[in-house]
Amino acid sequence: MAYNFKMLKARYLFYSLHFKRPAGTSRGVLHQKKSWFIQIWKAGHPEVRGIGEVSIIPGLSIDNEKDIPKELDGLCQHINEYKFWITTKGAQFPAIRFGLETALADLHKSGNQIFHQNEFTNGETGISINGLIWMGDPEFMRNQIQEKVNAGFNCIKIKIGAIDFEEELNLIRNLRKQFSSQTIEIRLDANGAFNAAEALQKLERLSAFDIHSVEQPIKAGQTEIMAKLCQKTPIPIALDEELIGIKTIQIAKLLDIINPQYIILKPSLLGGFSVADSWISAAEKRQIAWWATSALESNIGLNAIAQWVFEKKTQMPQGLGTGQLYSNNISSPLETKKAALFYNPALPWQNPFD
Repeated sequence: MAYNFKMLKARYLFYSLHFKRPAGTSRGVLHQKKSWFIQIWKAGHPEVRGIGEVSIIPGLSIDNEKDIPKELDGLCQHINEYKFWITTKGAQFPAIRFGLETALADLHKSGNQIFHQNEFTNGETGISINGLIWMGDPEFMRNQIQEKVNAGFNCIKIKIGAIDFEEELNLIRNLRKQFSSQTIEIRLDANGAFNAAEALQKLERLSAFDIHSVEQPIKAGQTEIMAKLCQKTPIPIALDEELIGIKTIQIAKLLDIINPQYIILKPSLLGGFSVADSWISAAEKRQIAWWATSALESNIGLNAIAQWVFEKKTQMPQGLGTGQLYSNNISSPLETKKAALFYNPALPWQNPFD
């Protein structure tokens, strides 16, 4: 992508996304989600503009939320120093790097938010996605599960770790009584909620229910303990938070030490698609499977991730069903139907800068 960066202009906008209903995780309950949009265009040609999203999750993103507006101010003032910023600040602000990378790619492709012309963006083929079950009281979680089953999902991802473990076991036990593993695939996301001393025991109890995988059973950063868990676990383990903040040169070493069964890629938290591609390359060399998930972006970020995923030709259900979470999401061609994410070219994009 060849640009004279001195000929570019940029601006950004803060946007607060509001959940339709509280989203419970082991890190707390989310009511709103902060995002910033970067818009970039060539000087003298404002009619074609690329847009990217800077998306963070407090307590998970390594980007310092308080510093983001200041960094975006500096970035927009000195957009011609893009290469300098990416090498000195990119590792500190992966969410900004993702937004900048996406905005430049969109501008390069004429600013219509179509990065790849393929069966997905033509509206012909969807991307298989899992149905996401948020934490809450058992009745609330049961109702969510029933909604997803009724909607045709055959892969359910259940967030665990916020309520009593015995209640969670009962919830999963009842689901498995209704549906075999051939009918419904169950993924669990612990978000690091298990105590390291009891994690293996909990995994063993969960293994009675034909679980596909458990994401991040213990908190990130306990490398040796996680490595032992991945070696002994009766359920495949997927690394998620463990990947955030890891420098590209450290990727191979981390995978060699822990040797997980899966890794989960959130491009906006890792630093963009080039970094995510490095994870995929290293994982595939080690026969480690992967899938991608949204980091609760608006439809702008979700669209970019979905198009990137589709180009990978993976058949595994992806974690890209978050577009319906917000009451004020950016209107877009993205649609969820038949347990898949589709792009409907007949639907227009909303411009948040208007």
